[in-house]
Amino acid sequence: MPEPRGSRQRTDTCGALRRGDAGREVVLLGWVDSVRDHGGLLFADIRDRYGVTQAVFNPESAPEAFGAAKALRPEYVVAVQGRALLRAPGNVNSALPTGEIEVQAARLEVLNVSETLPFPLSDEAGVAEEVRLRHRYLDLRRPRLQRILEVRHRVLLAARRYLDGHSFLEVETPILTRSTPEGSREYLVPSRVNPGRFYSLPQSPQIFKQLLMVAGCDRYFQIAKCFRDEDLRADRQPEFTQIDIEISFPEVQALCTLIEGLMEEIFRAAGQRLQGPYPRLTFREALDRFGTDKPDTRFGAEIRDLTGALAASPLRVFADTARQGGAIKALLVPGGGAWSRQRIDNLVDAARGLGSKGLIWIKSTGGTVQSSVLKHLTEEGCRAVLRDLQADPDDLALLVADRWKRACEILGALRLQIARSEKWIDDNGHRLLWVHEFPLFEHSEEEGRLVSCHHPFTSPHPDDADRLETSPEEVRALAYDLVLNGMEVGGGSIRIHRSDLQSRVFRVLGIGREEAESKFGFLLTALGMGAPPHGGIALGVDRILAILTRCASIRDVIAFPKTTSGIDLMTGAPSSVSERQLRDLSIRVEVGEPRRAPVE
Repeated sequence: MPEPRGSRQRTDTCGALRRGDAGREVVLLGWVDSVRDHGGLLFADIRDRYGVTQAVFNPESAPEAFGAAKALRPEYVVAVQGRALLRAPGNVNSALPTGEIEVQAARLEVLNVSETLPFPLSDEAGVAEEVRLRHRYLDLRRPRLQRILEVRHRVLLAARRYLDGHSFLEVETPILTRSTPEGSREYLVPSRVNPGRFYSLPQSPQIFKQLLMVAGCDRYFQIAKCFRDEDLRADRQPEFTQIDIEISFPEVQALCTLIEGLMEEIFRAAGQRLQGPYPRLTFREALDRFGTDKPDTRFGAEIRDLTGALAASPLRVFADTARQGGAIKALLVPGGGAWSRQRIDNLVDAARGLGSKGLIWIKSTGGTVQSSVLKHLTEEGCRAVLRDLQADPDDLALLVADRWKRACEILGALRLQIARSEKWIDDNGHRLLWVHEFPLFEHSEEEGRLVSCHHPFTSPHPDDADRLETSPEEVRALAYDLVLNGMEVGGGSIRIHRSDLQSRVFRVLGIGREEAESKFGFLLTALGMGAPPHGGIALGVDRILAILTRCASIRDVIAFPKTTSGIDLMTGAPSSVSERQLRDLSIRVEVGEPRRAPVE
């Protein structure tokens, strides 16, 4: 078969040549990164995803190649043939791995030209994200994003090798499946051959991986694409990737140890280190100490409980809160006593924005106590609070009296806000931990009923199963989240493996027998045919990679991401379709008011 015109056989990548390659004949294929005309000689840096090599065009030794090089512009695609030579000592570029070598070009062929790019490709280029996403194929040429794609590849390859080494089978599950409630909105796909019926794109392979356990698969994993039609943020996309894992006959401690080893392997593949121990916090402990079920433990400043100490306080809000079963929580800010009143007032406003009725503050400055409640609590009362918190001179105490969960969450949010502004967080360190014993159910104000905190297939804690019908909101789940640097990067649970227990959970959720049979009859039948105990976890690939590569948004670690409004600016998706297509699908479109994308 004849070769297409302009084809060349590459001998080396643009990042491969070193001192020992001097004297070799080479062929480089790549893009022109830059061109420098020094009068008698012309220099061009040739770039591919492996690196950059300098090519030299000399009018005396290769006049034809020199003439062609005069027309070169950045991002032209070229083939350069020539001899690799050592650079003169004064011309060595120590910033490049190939900096001791240059290619004395004997032949140049332009394989394609390029128009002027809409933005420069240097990493330092301050280009609007909208422009970059509209030309994502150019954005991906940037060295930083090339490195991110390589890290992603190596991480997924390492995960596959690790799980294969632990007897897991990679099994693909369907993308077109039936609608099942898992807590988020689904993408629906109309069926042309079954008018009026719809497939659903999976929010996760949850049910199928459970069925694989019933099938005796024993240990399953999948690098799975998942889809959720929900409001987007920096850490969300409508389609995302997870490392999905399920095992039969699970022991939670062993499963956690397995996943910790996987995370260590992922970090090694990215050239970083993750080292235990990895704490295990209950849901209640995480909120009590850090004000969130996704605690960032790279810094201290833990939240303290002063409910007992202040239950008999002369300050009415403290006494009333304690009497009504609420909590008085406190956060100590080292050095905050030197803060201005305006800065503290800004925190008060932030607390109100988080739903607080008020933020009480006490500070000590040069031995003098100041407080927003000084006349009610008295100076001695304020000093007592500071003593209880073991405050140093010039510290600031922030207190919230409210329902337990709300008080924790408000101070948890302020703790993070202050840590970022005060630069308490060690960006070079990584902290991994587990949170477990979540509630099985929570009350949804939007839906006016109980909903699953994770999903309806999560097993209740065996010590709480007898309270499913009588006190469902007190039932704990056999669920666990993996948290890295204050971000949830994995979530899993021990599943319900008995059909009678699954039916009870459905009833608590308001899913009656007929609805359960209609939506989940196949699962209930399978659970009644020798389903083994099983459980697993799903790890968010995009979130883990964003942390590993220090990206503020997961959009930077996805090759072709969408905006916060779910739009692909490059292709224009989602797009309108023809009336004929709609007719074929038995669909009529009525467009309502557009929804506004959330602000990040």
